[in-house]
Amino acid sequence: MKLLIVRHGDPDYTIDSLTEKGWREAELLAKRLTKEEAKAYYVSILGRAKDTASFTLQQLNRTAVECDWLQEFPVRILRPDLSGERSNIGWDWLPQDWMTEPCFFKEDEWFLHPVMQEAKVKEQYDYVVRNLDRLLEQHGYRRSGRWYEPIAPNNDTLVFFCHFGLECVLLSHFLHVSPMILWHGLCAAPTSVTTVVTEERRPGIASFRVTAFGDISHLYAADEPPAFAARFRECYTNEYERRD
Repeated sequence: MKLLIVRHGDPDYTIDSLTEKGWREAELLAKRLTKEEAKAYYVSILGRAKDTASFTLQQLNRTAVECDWLQEFPVRILRPDLSGERSNIGWDWLPQDWMTEPCFFKEDEWFLHPVMQEAKVKEQYDYVVRNLDRLLEQHGYRRSGRWYEPIAPNNDTLVFFCHFGLECVLLSHFLHVSPMILWHGLCAAPTSVTTVVTEERRPGIASFRVTAFGDISHLYAADEPPAFAARFRECYTNEYERRD
């Protein structure tokens, strides 16, 4: 089985849709995805993901199943540097805050930090991965501890139109790592495609492996530069780039 995890196009968060650039990116993405013979399409309930999927689905005359668990990871936290205001997403901390906490680097401890517990971040994480595993079982792969049992192994392709923070939750579940490492150590550009495939080295045991992360070759092929969304300025003096 192959999973394609697609981040939405360059976002206009004020209207939960895409910018003019985002629409161009989504059209270029469709030129790539329409070449895939996908078994099924799944999409976040948020507008920017649905708009990104629209070009691909229209050209293929297909529909996507809307899933609320594919929406951007929604938990709001009391981030230490924000003076008690619940105004920040759970997966965006300053490096000087989260990197000093050893628990954030551990698969089974990242959620034990008081800030994470107060916001019930693990409950939302579990809700997402529970629904992911339920869906994968419908497609032939049943979770069994840290790996999957291929109850109906196949070479199908599933496409997920979603969001960066949510994508990292899915990957942390597959790779058994703290999502904090992925949230802060990776960056997937708008309309990027991450490819995850099953491997069965012995009968009855399947695992998922990432063969490509954040691929935007469809943009480069059309001389469309990647959007800066989700990134922060490379140098603090770069006033033209986002700081926070």
